[in-house]
Amino acid sequence: MFNALYFRTFITLVETGSFTRTARRLEMTQPGVSQHIRKLETYLDKTLIERKGRSFTLTESGRRAYDYALKLFAEHEQFRHGLDDDSLDSGECRIASPGSVGLMFYPYILGQQQMHPNLTVNYSFAFNHEIVNDLLEGRYDIGIVTEQVNHPDLTCTLWHKEPLCLVVPADFAGSTLSDLMGIGFLNYYDGVNHANALLKANYPDEFRSMTHFRYQGFTNEVSMVLDAVARGLGFTVVSRLVLETSPWQRQVKALALPQAINEELYLLRRRDSVLPKRYEKLLSGFHRQREQEKTPPAPE
Repeated sequence: MFNALYFRTFITLVETGSFTRTARRLEMTQPGVSQHIRKLETYLDKTLIERKGRSFTLTESGRRAYDYALKLFAEHEQFRHGLDDDSLDSGECRIASPGSVGLMFYPYILGQQQMHPNLTVNYSFAFNHEIVNDLLEGRYDIGIVTEQVNHPDLTCTLWHKEPLCLVVPADFAGSTLSDLMGIGFLNYYDGVNHANALLKANYPDEFRSMTHFRYQGFTNEVSMVLDAVARGLGFTVVSRLVLETSPWQRQVKALALPQAINEELYLLRRRDSVLPKRYEKLLSGFHRQREQEKTPPAPE
């Protein structure tokens, strides 16, 4: 019969290299340690150690059993912590967001995991409609979306705001709406909506609709759209999150605009769910970090 105690004794024996030290650490007798090892060998029907006087060496089966035992107890601890809804730094979190949000939120989460090894995060990059479906089907506990969602089974609350940036090639010398129309627009998921909002606010007398712009291309991966801008193929409008994390940020620039417009990010969750406190710590921690960070250098 499976007995986790036998595996614990075996782990301790391998780590101490001694029956005597194992007995002392586990407050057992040496015969008791030997009995646990024999019973584990009987259960597995394999020889785990080869005794040589007072010392021993692991067999191949012993090495595999040791690796399995470590994984077994690690998963047990992770499971146990995951049941604690009051724990701030351990347990599992299941989160989904568009790529524009994940570009900076996910690295923040990875930093939290480095500080708290018992914290596990499953993070999915997805479009807004995919996130809604995943939440309803229980694949994720929270979603971050770029537009409000009205659904009877979901709650949607404003979580965070990020400034939108009008991004052009680094050598772009224009500033008028006509100049922008001359180089064309590079689109992505949410690109037209963002451009509409920013251009309407800053060129109120001239701007009518994005349908008047020449479209230079489309990508469903927002992190790649600035590659096209850097190559001089057109302009785009992205959130500051995207610009700050882009490897092409030196080959592009954000135009100075009189009217600031924000991308609003909304937090989605199932209406009947009660989230563990670790979610609030992650969400509020990232929000505070973004609020405290200095604004990017003044655009040219």
